[in-house]
Amino acid sequence: MRNVIFACLLLIVAACGGPPGTPEDVLRTWVTNGEVAAEEKNRSELLNMISKNYVDARGNDRKQIGDLLRIYFFRQNSLALLTSIDSIEVSGETAATVTLTIGMAGTKDAGLGISADAYKFEFELVKPDEDWLLIGARWAELGQDLR
Repeated sequence: MRNVIFACLLLIVAACGGPPGTPEDVLRTWVTNGEVAAEEKNRSELLNMISKNYVDARGNDRKQIGDLLRIYFFRQNSLALLTSIDSIEVSGETAATVTLTIGMAGTKDAGLGISADAYKFEFELVKPDEDWLLIGARWAELGQDLR
């Protein structure tokens, strides 16, 4: 479960200000930047993209997500993500839902040293000012129902 939370939050790094373009273009850049920050294990950058009002369907808040990221990054020697955006729905100019599939592979010192997982995510984002922020998320292993 922590891997799921971690992967979800790894993608939560948005471009500060983002490039000009449609909201969908900006959100695609947001996802790409999150993927890069996650692979670099840049926890502070990821946390900057989470709303202080974040709550997910499992009861996690922003602080708990930050703690899970710290633990996960500590346990992984390296991390690689393969992200595919399934859909982007923008409501007005200040709310969006991004659905994506993420494949994760990591190396660590324990056991075989390699772990791999695939998950489906649904991110709820808001844009209170210049930047998009994650305010909620649902996820599940690939092929399962989101919760």
